[in-house]
Amino acid sequence: MFQFWWLWENMKGVRKRYVLALIIAVIPPLTSIVNPTLVGYVVDNFIARDGAEAIVHTVREVAPALVLMVAVHLFRMLMFYISIILTEKSSQVMLSNIRKRLFANILDEEAQFFQRHRTGDLMTRFTGDLDMCRHCISYILRNLINNILVFVVAFCYLLSINWRLTLVVTAVMPLIVLIRVVFTRKARPLFIGLRERLSVLNTTAQENIEGNRVVRAFAREDYETKKFHEKNEEYRDINLQVNNAWFTVWPFLEVISQSLNVTIALVGGLFVIRGQLTVGQLASFITLSWALSDPMRMLGMLFNDLERFFTSASKVIELYYTKPTVATRAEAVPPSSEMKGEITFRNVTFRYGKNTVLQDINLHIKPGETVAVMGATGSGKTTLLNLIPRFYDVAEGAVLIDGMDVRDYPLPDLRKNIGVATQEVFLFSDTVEGNIAYGDTELPEEDVQRVAVMADADGFIRRMPEGYDTIIGERGVGLSGGQRQRIALARAMAVSPRILILDDTTSAVDLETEKYIQAQLRGIEYTCTKIIVAQRISSVKDADKIVVLRDGGIAEMGTHEELLRNNGYYSEIHAMQSEGV
Repeated sequence: MFQFWWLWENMKGVRKRYVLALIIAVIPPLTSIVNPTLVGYVVDNFIARDGAEAIVHTVREVAPALVLMVAVHLFRMLMFYISIILTEKSSQVMLSNIRKRLFANILDEEAQFFQRHRTGDLMTRFTGDLDMCRHCISYILRNLINNILVFVVAFCYLLSINWRLTLVVTAVMPLIVLIRVVFTRKARPLFIGLRERLSVLNTTAQENIEGNRVVRAFAREDYETKKFHEKNEEYRDINLQVNNAWFTVWPFLEVISQSLNVTIALVGGLFVIRGQLTVGQLASFITLSWALSDPMRMLGMLFNDLERFFTSASKVIELYYTKPTVATRAEAVPPSSEMKGEITFRNVTFRYGKNTVLQDINLHIKPGETVAVMGATGSGKTTLLNLIPRFYDVAEGAVLIDGMDVRDYPLPDLRKNIGVATQEVFLFSDTVEGNIAYGDTELPEEDVQRVAVMADADGFIRRMPEGYDTIIGERGVGLSGGQRQRIALARAMAVSPRILILDDTTSAVDLETEKYIQAQLRGIEYTCTKIIVAQRISSVKDADKIVVLRDGGIAEMGTHEELLRNNGYYSEIHAMQSEGV
């Protein structure tokens, strides 16, 4: 099956080790008949003797057989232990290989991918689903081989002793196969549902952890608790359904496997009475009965785990082989010279599915210009900016940088020249310095402090307990919205970008701070094209060009003075904000 081939592909570097582990795993089953054979030999040749002299001889002669039995048992346990160690190590390497590929795929995915997939679902694939893949390699396959071989070896050996008794004992095998088929048909959809319920439960927990401030702000703890309890109960219920399905068939399998000992005792006793079986041979049958009953019992549980594996592996494989639609093209070439920052939108149309967000956009931005983008909510401002670093690809037309289609740049070369700061700031659980220097971890400390000064962040950073070495909580917990925005702005400027995109970056700072930041941006020493999305007139009035979007198209374009004379949207916003001053 494809799932097993996929696991094998990800075992590069440890395949020989894993094959060796499986070969070693064969040894215990092959030697499982040694001790029962010795038991039969001891019973027939020593225990059945009569008289005191026979007892003396028995003790002396049976000792080597007993020592051999202990040695064989220890040898089997040693091989079993080595096999477990090797398979566990192999499975962990395989797991690491898959996890690396999954993480790389996640990082390469475009924005639309994360709109289609819940975070909780992705985390389930990285944890529970992946662990089931490891479980298959380290436990399921090894035990399948072990149990099947134990049964086959024992069956063949017992056939050689007395084929009639063997066939009587194993006559229930077709019934076990039938029970297994019935269980598979019933359990497979349940396992799929179980996995989906777990994904929903993880998503609910993740959303409440991330949105805990909103929950508390609206006093919705009871509501969220109730919602989580509902998802938790759904997961519990389907777990119970899976368990009920298993325990519906488990008693039958258990009764059948345990009935073997009774069958051997009754039928075997009749064979001994009739002289068709020796007492020692019957002892061998009884001693080896576990080799027939245990595999029957274990195979049911192993096949149960296999169903879980197939369900989980399918989800992981889907993510493993996913390919981003926004990726570096094969014909992409690095720029031959330093990027200047000239941007051209040529007949650009963009759609989310069937919904057209931008329609026939034509816009030219010269190197070093400051361009402001305004418009009502939903007019396509952020989407327009996201097309420049190729977070999305256009549906029609082209976005050009320095006269070259952005789709013809290697993505790393394109994005390392673009600094992005958004209103929705994400900060990592790292030091302040680590967050600012995220785009260039080799950035000197003085440069980190320089861009912090430009973003008006240096003052409050130095007042923090450890200054630039202060650890910021997850997502910037403990910082105000304005502080987070200023750190994000410093992070965007730290890479010395040729294009700087600021998406409502100063919405949470006061006007004085905003004026300071604008002055710092105008004073950038190198050529840097700046594109600013803002709703404040104070944020955009000094721009070289102001673009007003409406219904996905450019409604107005010009300088502050030109747009005021147009008496359009910009003039209305200016009048409204002037009245509020």
